[in-house]
Amino acid sequence: MKFSELVRLLEEHGFKIYKEKGSIRYYGKMGFDKLIRVDYHGAKEVPKGTCEAILKVSGVKYK
Repeated sequence: MKFSELVRLLEEHGFKIYKEKGSIRYYGKMGFDKLIRVDYHGAKEVPKGTCEAILKVSGVKYK
């Protein structure tokens, strides 16, 4: 999965950017007590472990 696809998936589940500094973005949503850090690199592939960790923390299921 690419970073842009991961961000799109998070946004489809109600997450939005709360903070951004350089390529580091923090996503959150109402009723969710944590911010999810995504080191955004556009068209590059997200490392498998990083992708799984972000999806697990956010509670988002991916095919």
